[in-house]
Amino acid sequence: MRLFHAPARTHASFDDEHLVAYAGLEPVMRLAERCDLDRLVDEHVAIADRLGVNAAAKIGSILAGLAAGADSIADLDALRHGGMDKLLSGIRAPSTLGSFLRCLRWGNVRQIEKVSRALPARLAAHTPLLPGADVLAFLDVDSMQKRTYGYAKQGSGFGHTKILRNDHSRVSVTN
Repeated sequence: MRLFHAPARTHASFDDEHLVAYAGLEPVMRLAERCDLDRLVDEHVAIADRLGVNAAAKIGSILAGLAAGADSIADLDALRHGGMDKLLSGIRAPSTLGSFLRCLRWGNVRQIEKVSRALPARLAAHTPLLPGADVLAFLDVDSMQKRTYGYAKQGSGFGHTKILRNDHSRVSVTN
């Protein structure tokens, strides 16, 4: 089976007001809403420039665009086609988002980094992927038993387990 059209001539257009091109954005943005991303941005991001007004909505629009596969400012326009305005509110125009990104200073980027560090903890609280993760567990990270080659290493003859090791012996450890 072969495709009917050449890839360069194929273009999908969602101009019907009832079609949603990126329906997978709904759970992503719902999770961001449950994690209170807007309040987190309002608490930590302070932009002095007038273009920084309503930074939470602009960062949310950029996040939605990135989740939809946008890799440039122009690609953020995909959020304004079809029925996306019925799915998401407060979507900003790509030109507005581009101006917002250009007004950010080094300190603002550090503030947004702080938000990006705080968000995973909130995501983990709202997405119980590991049942029983709240149970205390101890992990012994230095208990790997493997052969050590070469007498130049100190203690390679016996190691910390006091088990004689050489090229012809196998080490077996039981708990």
